[in-house]
Amino acid sequence: MGAPVAAGLPTVQRKRTLGVWLTNSPSRLYYDRAEMTRALNELQAAGFTAIYPNVWSRGTTFHRSRFAPVEPALIKAGIELDPICTLAKEARQRGMKIIPWFEYGLMEPADAAVVQDNPEWVLAKADGSRSMTMHGKQMSWLNPAHPDVRERFIGLVMEVMQRCRVNGLQLDDHFAWPVEFGYDAYTSTLYEQETGAPPPQDHTNRYWMTWRRRQLTGLLRELRQRLKQESIPQRISLSPGPFRFAYNHWLQDWELWAVGELIDDLVVQNYAYSLQGFAKDLNQPAIRKARQWGLPVQIGVLAGFGKRTTPIPVLAEKKRLSNEQGYGVIYFYWEGLWGVHSGKEGSEYRRKALKQLGSQN
Repeated sequence: MGAPVAAGLPTVQRKRTLGVWLTNSPSRLYYDRAEMTRALNELQAAGFTAIYPNVWSRGTTFHRSRFAPVEPALIKAGIELDPICTLAKEARQRGMKIIPWFEYGLMEPADAAVVQDNPEWVLAKADGSRSMTMHGKQMSWLNPAHPDVRERFIGLVMEVMQRCRVNGLQLDDHFAWPVEFGYDAYTSTLYEQETGAPPPQDHTNRYWMTWRRRQLTGLLRELRQRLKQESIPQRISLSPGPFRFAYNHWLQDWELWAVGELIDDLVVQNYAYSLQGFAKDLNQPAIRKARQWGLPVQIGVLAGFGKRTTPIPVLAEKKRLSNEQGYGVIYFYWEGLWGVHSGKEGSEYRRKALKQLGSQN
């Protein structure tokens, strides 16, 4: 039996989403127009109603940009493929929503030109180091309190949103301020100007965490204002991890963002291995509060990535548990459905099984 629906919550949202994240790595999807058409045909047949294509990855874009370099593999394949606008057009023709996903947020490769050329934009730890290991690589974080960083990030978002018709945008757990960071000269000076004291050496100091969280919230608020000014679809989806982890590690106060109407849709990543852990995370208080405030909530479920492929029986149960609580499901990611990360079950079996699951949405 699944977990009971929490008292006071509607049993079903107005319309649950069945979606999937699309990425360029490791996948050939963005580099072959026929592959894009095939993918959208198969997703439509399987009952999917939304796609979340990655538009900002590893410090690169998938179009010629004023703010960042084009992804090298796309240059090689042919930038005229224009994967984002091609996918947007294909999705609209099938009645599916398209929500561009700014995966890397404020994170950049440590050797990226923007990091090397603008050291004053980069956050630092107390020991002076300016990077951390993420996804097996050294990554730096641009400072959400710095006006030039804000202008660049918002400019990049606006540029993508103006290129083709979409249904909003998505930020995720990389739209963040890593809690260990904030000891760079710019942040330290700003903090001391506002508080009269240098930043505490303890990066978990609650007042220090709150101050930095407010800077990140300020960037989100400024983004929303700019979208409104330019009459661009303002719907902002956020895909964070569970609330306590998101706040304590990344200073993402998504509960506050929800009640403050800074986000319009919540896709909470729930990549727990066990069904017991998955069910427990479905019932975290912050998710229930978001539902009570009327915010649409979906659950991010790992279909497959790398050597980790979730078997169909487990995927089916995770979808059932989510739907039982009234939540939609967004799978990570396309190649983990019935693509290169199909695992032992194989592509054909998983495609048929997920089509059947999709018909139950």
